[in-house]
Amino acid sequence: MPDAPGRFSLDNQRVLVTGASRGLGAEIASVLAAAGADLVVSGRDPIGLEHTRQAVERLGRRCHAVQADLRSIEATQRLADQALELFGTIDILVNNAGIVFVEDLLNTTVEHWEETQAVNLRAPYLLSQRLVPEMIGQRRGKIINISSVAAVLAPQGHAAYSASKGGLNLLTQTMAAEWGRYNIQANAIAPTVILTEMGQQVWGEATKGGPMKARIPAGRFGEPREVADLVLFLASIASNFICGQVIRLDGGLSVV
Repeated sequence: MPDAPGRFSLDNQRVLVTGASRGLGAEIASVLAAAGADLVVSGRDPIGLEHTRQAVERLGRRCHAVQADLRSIEATQRLADQALELFGTIDILVNNAGIVFVEDLLNTTVEHWEETQAVNLRAPYLLSQRLVPEMIGQRRGKIINISSVAAVLAPQGHAAYSASKGGLNLLTQTMAAEWGRYNIQANAIAPTVILTEMGQQVWGEATKGGPMKARIPAGRFGEPREVADLVLFLASIASNFICGQVIRLDGGLSVV
């Protein structure tokens, strides 16, 4: 058994992080690279992806940036295939990409509903389906799905988003039930508001963010590094007996 620092090492592990152009995905990529991982990072913004790639390489790790629009079935499957071509196998899959349209349920368009489900729920299913056979072959793997506390608390104006993340939670548990026997651990992280660019857009105004923040016992919103650190734990061998869990990273919001 490795010593304490060694249990959190990702030396020579091969990782795919989606939604890595900026914000939470970029932070996750940097934290995993600092722990020793080599990465494929994907997103829609080529400029942001290049910044992430450079940040990873400054940490001394290999990084390939692959532009992909996860709203497309074909592009999502192609991303998985490219990752396998680049690394041979993916040891750790971080399904981080996500979108949200803030609108009342009666005003939610079919187009926004379908787009939200495609990125937040269908893409993790397609990527996992493509990448897991290699994990099964090597008898180890990690899948970390970035969900949301909105999957269980359902804030107003987030119908499509909450539905997609609720589905992602159950998809995570199904992954654990079917693939846990192959030493593959699938878990989800369900944060409250995290102060990324998207978080600022939705909750940045004091009139909206203030009441939400007041409900959180910790008295604040989360920081991207706090999510990334939990991803690192779930990606490491230190978490090998944690499987099928939805971990709420919410400052105590869901217990009050």
